[in-house]
Amino acid sequence: MLLTACTGEPANVTKEADPAENSDKKTDIEESTRNEKQENQGDKTEPEETVEVVQEPQYKINENNWSIEPLAGQNAKVVLLTIDDAPDKYALKMAEDLKAMDAPAIFFVNGHFLDTPEEKNVLKKIHDMGFMIGNHTYSHSSLPDLSPEKQKEEIVTVNELVESITGERPKFFRAPFGQNTDYSRQIAAEEKMALMNWTYGYDWEKAYQTKEAITEIMVNNPYLNNGANLLMHDRTWTSEALPDIVKGLREKGYETLDPAKIKTP
Repeated sequence: MLLTACTGEPANVTKEADPAENSDKKTDIEESTRNEKQENQGDKTEPEETVEVVQEPQYKINENNWSIEPLAGQNAKVVLLTIDDAPDKYALKMAEDLKAMDAPAIFFVNGHFLDTPEEKNVLKKIHDMGFMIGNHTYSHSSLPDLSPEKQKEEIVTVNELVESITGERPKFFRAPFGQNTDYSRQIAAEEKMALMNWTYGYDWEKAYQTKEAITEIMVNNPYLNNGANLLMHDRTWTSEALPDIVKGLREKGYETLDPAKIKTP
């Protein structure tokens, strides 16, 4: 804004006017100008209303096969990386490696791995690196074996715990063993979380508990297709293999999808 000040100086003032008089007038003018500028500056410091920019979702979860589908005109050749049972022993290293490769992922956490200040600090670091934090229940119990009250406790307790650490509640829920119940679905909906299972994952099976074996099966898999939802865990062999898995997927032309682009309730 261009600020102008009215001097109030008479139009017929000549160069021969009395110097002392002009000095007094100059002082009055400067004082008037300062006062007007201060008033205008005061107007400028009033807080402006901020407008929150909401990113429109670009993908959705297909609950028929748990793959990720583009909503309109987006790249279909994507994979979603997910890490369960975090943050146990290797989640932070996995997050650091993924961050170095600019590879987004969801870390699904169990509440019993967030019992100490050190564990909470690890989760905070993972979140602050930009990774999405998902809910994988408190104790990793089979939900169909629990009462409705216990199911709710397993789910909601983790949301509250994650929010207390990161400032955000999880937007995705993955049931242990992929076993949802009608009631867990209801709680997830009430908590505004999207349900998520997976397309394939193998790192809990003994045959794939080496860096080489888990890399091979995750990259060269008959179920690897557009929108594949890849399940991995906080395990030493998976941590060791993760950079090679990401590299192998990208060499096949797959984009590692940012989960923030996925539609949630």
